[in-house]
Amino acid sequence: MTAPGSTSPRETIRLDKWLWQARFFKTRALAASLASAGRIRVNGQRTDKPARAVGAGDVLTFPQAGNIRVIRVLACGERRGPASEAAALYEDLETPPPAGA
Repeated sequence: MTAPGSTSPRETIRLDKWLWQARFFKTRALAASLASAGRIRVNGQRTDKPARAVGAGDVLTFPQAGNIRVIRVLACGERRGPASEAAALYEDLETPPPAGA
C-alpha cells in the first residue's frame, strides 16, 4: 500500500509498440519509421525516438492515410488484440471529416 500523498510510477510503453497495439499501423516497423522520421508529436512536442515512453493521458498527433490523427492514450495495453480491444486504448480527439467532404 502506498503512503498518502505519494505517487506510484506511471505505467508506460514504447511509442512504436503502443501505436501498433492500438492498430494504427499494420506493423511495428511502420510505426517506428514514422517516429524516426520525426512525424509524431507527443503532447505537442516532436519526437524522433520510437522508444519514447507514452502512457495514459499523453496526446499523440500523427499522419495516417492522408489524415492527421489526434488521440489521447487511455491505457498501455497488454497485447495486440482485436479492434474492439484496441479501441479501448485511446480516445479520438478529432473526428475525421465525412466521406466525400
